[in-house]
Amino acid sequence: MSAPEVFREKSLMRAWSRYHRFQGKTLALVPTMGFLHEGHLLLVRTAKSLADVTVVSIYVNPGQFAPSEDLASYPSDLAGDLRKLSAAGADAVFCPADLYHSSPGDLPIEGEAASCLEDDGSGHETWIRVEMLEKGLCGRSRPVFFRGVATVVAKLFNIVEPDLAIFGKKDYQQWRVICRMVRDLDFAITVIGLDVVREADGLAMSSRNVRLSPECREKALSIYRSLSKAKISAEKGQKNSHELKYLVKQMISEAGGKIDYVEVVEQQGLQPVEEEISCPVVVCVAASFGDVRLIDNVEINI
Repeated sequence: MSAPEVFREKSLMRAWSRYHRFQGKTLALVPTMGFLHEGHLLLVRTAKSLADVTVVSIYVNPGQFAPSEDLASYPSDLAGDLRKLSAAGADAVFCPADLYHSSPGDLPIEGEAASCLEDDGSGHETWIRVEMLEKGLCGRSRPVFFRGVATVVAKLFNIVEPDLAIFGKKDYQQWRVICRMVRDLDFAITVIGLDVVREADGLAMSSRNVRLSPECREKALSIYRSLSKAKISAEKGQKNSHELKYLVKQMISEAGGKIDYVEVVEQQGLQPVEEEISCPVVVCVAASFGDVRLIDNVEINI
């Protein structure tokens, strides 16, 4: 398997994509923040099965981290990621140094028009907000997160110009935010979400798992176990959302987890279901074990 082409400049990435599109090929994009695990590689393999050419982006997006969050400690291993992507068959990897600043040399514009585009030192000002979907769940405790996600994904879409984009549904709210942004802004892109990929013991795969101590990792299994129990309970007839949330909270709390939220929400609009469940829902969890914040979810279709 040949190694993927690696691009750091936006203009070169765009030119490569346009060349392949001119050849009549379809492109799939898998956006990531690196430190790749099997869940990411499943996204890549799925992309390869659906499109002629697969591009993987690796960019730890500072726009989605608040000052108090773990940007500085986010794990990275670019050399290891490139080896994994080569084995998975990715065709290109886009790993820019910074997506929030551009210079005139990055744009095919000359003369007076180019002078208007020079960086005046004021920094990035343009943000995309998906106003309703970003408010609940993770948006309550991470108020800048989804504007950063939506903005950087829109930038990636504009640079790579894919036909398809593949995301994991572990980040369920993120997936719905991107789907809504694509619909509302008329991106000609099909967004595909894949089910949560789990370790053999049920823990949802995440780049942050490496930071869990052995003790905290064992305790973190309470998230998946509680979600599984809630789903079984609902399928057996328990339709009261309060009862399902209580079940999940109790199991996680007893394991020593610090709960950010446990919510039962509609799958499309992510609106809370306050009483009886009468539509497809997703039970979403965010909880910390030690200093590691984990998210997970389970869909319940009734």
